[in-house]
Amino acid sequence: MRLQSPELQGLFTPGLRSLAELFEKKNYELRIAGGAVRDLLSGTTPQDIDFATTATPEEMKEMFTSAGVRLINNQGEKHGTITARLHEQNFEVTTLRIDVVTDGRHAEVEFTTDWEKDAERRDLTINSMFLGLDGTLYDFFNGYEDLKNKKIRFVGKASERIQEDYLRILRYFRFYGRIAENPGDHAPDTLQAIKDNAKGLAGISGERIWVELKKILVGNHVNHLVRLMYELGIAPYIGLPADGNLEEFDRVTKNVQNLCPKPMTVLMSLFKVKDSVINLDLRLKLSKEERNLGLFLVEHRHELTRAVGPEPLKPYQDFIVDVASLSFLFQTKDANKKSRIYELLKYQGEEDLMRELEQWTVPSFPVRGHDLRQMGISSGKEIGAALQQLRDEWKKSSYNMDKEELLSCLKKL
Repeated sequence: MRLQSPELQGLFTPGLRSLAELFEKKNYELRIAGGAVRDLLSGTTPQDIDFATTATPEEMKEMFTSAGVRLINNQGEKHGTITARLHEQNFEVTTLRIDVVTDGRHAEVEFTTDWEKDAERRDLTINSMFLGLDGTLYDFFNGYEDLKNKKIRFVGKASERIQEDYLRILRYFRFYGRIAENPGDHAPDTLQAIKDNAKGLAGISGERIWVELKKILVGNHVNHLVRLMYELGIAPYIGLPADGNLEEFDRVTKNVQNLCPKPMTVLMSLFKVKDSVINLDLRLKLSKEERNLGLFLVEHRHELTRAVGPEPLKPYQDFIVDVASLSFLFQTKDANKKSRIYELLKYQGEEDLMRELEQWTVPSFPVRGHDLRQMGISSGKEIGAALQQLRDEWKKSSYNMDKEELLSCLKKL
């Protein structure tokens, strides 16, 4: 078939036109590859575009250098990728490859001019297609049919593709959540291949696993896919707790629908204790904020809840104000105090309180130690105790009492 869509035509920037002209002059074939083809066939504009070519890295370097085109770093060169900058736009172009040796994590490659051989080494059929710049589709493994039918299949034998890179197990789940229409529509031999090779994920870096897992957690069919991870024996190799709370997970995924939760917010429903979160961090190398959010949710998800009465948001507001006061006292910055409460409210399914919190500005406690010293209180211990008393009164007033009212209140205490 030949694709002629607004999304494809929209890719033809001055940079891409110049790139195409260079390859055409040298009679090197140049095609759009992989995920960008999948997106274009789905009617969406790809965020990233990878190109494939019959030209070797050396031939590309010579061609670009002769044309005065700037080359951006050479980190991908040993794998066949050259990055060129034309008209203020970067283009990653990779030579067609065959995997010669694989160890489940990395591959030694050999360059080729055979498009089908390159397609054969890719993970899923929907990611193995090429698109000529004239819109011609090159599809060796029925990827377009699978895309139309919302089927996720490995190229060739599932076990062989997985053993080339065990991360492909999680990529299968990720694309299933993105493309498949219904949960449970898996080929039995695919699930068996995943189960047989689950241990291979133990050798994959935590950073790579976390990239895929985050996308699974905010995709479709997440309840089904996470349960499948436990059934197929994947969970222990990617940092998930052996006793994952799947009932809580089901409840929370319903709570967060349409609330755009962070992946950690969804994931933490599986975790029962903070020690398991620390183990997850050791396995996946979480960011500091991700780790802190996880610990916060596990610690406060059941005790910090809406109040009964006319001010249901009050417990959350008090918590934020207390954190703000500690940050002031210890001269630290905690810009995430409000964002963590947002995630807690999503976890709890409190959409109305979330909207209310968005309209609320964190108030500043109006009394300082200097004010108390002017009243004749000089002991640091007494000042601390007095400030705490006043802060409690201020919170009881829903933060409405001003400095004069508070100081007047202190005289009565």
